[in-house]
Amino acid sequence: MIKGLLIKNYALIQNLQMDPSIHLSTITGETGAGKSIMLGALGLLLGNRADTKVLFLEDQKCIIEGIFDISAYNLNATFNHFELDYQDETIIRREISPSGKSRAFVNDTPVTLDIMKDIGKYLVDIHSQRDTYLLGASGYQLTMIDGYAQNQDLIRTYKAVFKKFKKQENEFFALKEQAEELSKEADYNHFLLEELDDANINAGELEHIEEELRIIEHAEEIKGKLFECLELLENSEYSVNSGLQQVIKNIAQISIYAAHFEPLRSRLESCFHELKDIAKELEDENHKVEFDKNRQEEIQERIGLIYQLLQKHHSKSESDLMDVRESLRAKVDKVQNMDEELAVAKKELDHLSGEMSSIGEKLSKSRTSVFDEFKIELEKLLKELAMPFASIEIMHEQVSPTENGLDRISVLFSANAGVAPDELKNAASGGEFSRLMFCIKYMLIGRTSLPTIIFDEIDTGISGEIALKMVKMMKEMAKRHQVIAITHLPQIAASGDRHYFVFKKSIEGKSVSKIKRLSESDRISEIAKMIGGDNPSEAALENARELLNSH
Repeated sequence: MIKGLLIKNYALIQNLQMDPSIHLSTITGETGAGKSIMLGALGLLLGNRADTKVLFLEDQKCIIEGIFDISAYNLNATFNHFELDYQDETIIRREISPSGKSRAFVNDTPVTLDIMKDIGKYLVDIHSQRDTYLLGASGYQLTMIDGYAQNQDLIRTYKAVFKKFKKQENEFFALKEQAEELSKEADYNHFLLEELDDANINAGELEHIEEELRIIEHAEEIKGKLFECLELLENSEYSVNSGLQQVIKNIAQISIYAAHFEPLRSRLESCFHELKDIAKELEDENHKVEFDKNRQEEIQERIGLIYQLLQKHHSKSESDLMDVRESLRAKVDKVQNMDEELAVAKKELDHLSGEMSSIGEKLSKSRTSVFDEFKIELEKLLKELAMPFASIEIMHEQVSPTENGLDRISVLFSANAGVAPDELKNAASGGEFSRLMFCIKYMLIGRTSLPTIIFDEIDTGISGEIALKMVKMMKEMAKRHQVIAITHLPQIAASGDRHYFVFKKSIEGKSVSKIKRLSESDRISEIAKMIGGDNPSEAALENARELLNSH
């Protein structure tokens, strides 16, 4: 319920505060004084959009703040879902800056308008005459029946399973579509994979065989150079190794006379052995080098294949081709495993479908079980509000699963004897709609946890005995829920535990909306004016006292 409401710098409101009763508060005032403006401000607090046109003073920001006692609403899970700190006394605030920037807060934590709207629907139910046309929507009618049948837990369970079902359904069809696409590409992917598997390309292979090809193509030149090297190192009369051997021998002889020549001899001997090894390797390489026409063609063909595959797969290296090969293998394997994956997904989808249908059937049974009781009670209440010939029919059909269950209903209404009930949009006037919705709210009060209910001139076109009956029902509602009624009827105005008066005042040539809580004497005066005009007679004043005393 609302514990406090603050509105600053909004439309015609400079600064307005009110602390409504926990039961029934009434708000009166002249037409255009600002009552609807208050509701507009409250709408912003519940997530409606706004612009800078709402600013009373264009250079200052607009602030709307509500303090709510939400201890009875079981909103812990909702707050956790939005990662908000839950507090039994929650403060919701909306700010609109002169630049047009809008900010929303829940307990000083910034939130989006969607989050504010989601939380706000649990806190306040604003009901005006135009809002009664919501009653014509099938979804709203189902919500109404669920409230009457106390299906809150059942509908919550159903919606959770429906959400899982739709998620699984989307995943299944996405998987099926993917399988169809993969199937179309399967043969080509399989061909590409076989081609790469047959090629059996290895990392670094291209560099190696290109070098081998160069050796084969220049075999004669290479063998000539190697032969020349071997001749210089070992085979000629004046070879390097022969000369080096003589040098070693000479150094060894003089080492007898001077010991410091010995290390030089040792180093020269190491060089001799290294050159001998090099000469052996050069001889081995010389024997390997041959011009092999068949091998040359084989290598050229292999290089051509690798370059062709690199170009075909837009790759830069053999490693890239190996990655392509593994990617193709994964796709081919996925196609082969897709039937099993689809079967598992379909099994889960069928399970959720069965669970959803089972809960949906229970929900449908619960709904249809209260149709007669709902019809009888509603017709009885409408008769008490001067609609003696009112009749209600509820048309029902089962439909494919939706977020709201397996049912579509249509509430048919007739206010006149001998006239068959018809859809609400065709059968009810504005005043009849208002009374119809009022009665439905009254019926739901004892069966569900409703937020603060605000009735905005729901009493239009009602007077006398009907008004008194409506007052009685409203007082009954206010025993269980906080009710705020904006009214033109003195009977309703007098019934409130607190009575607020909205009026306009000119400040520095500018109209400003104000609100004040009326004292007992002020209430007598205001209600008397509602009865007898601006200059009420003593009879009107006495009538006002009687109305107040009757509550």
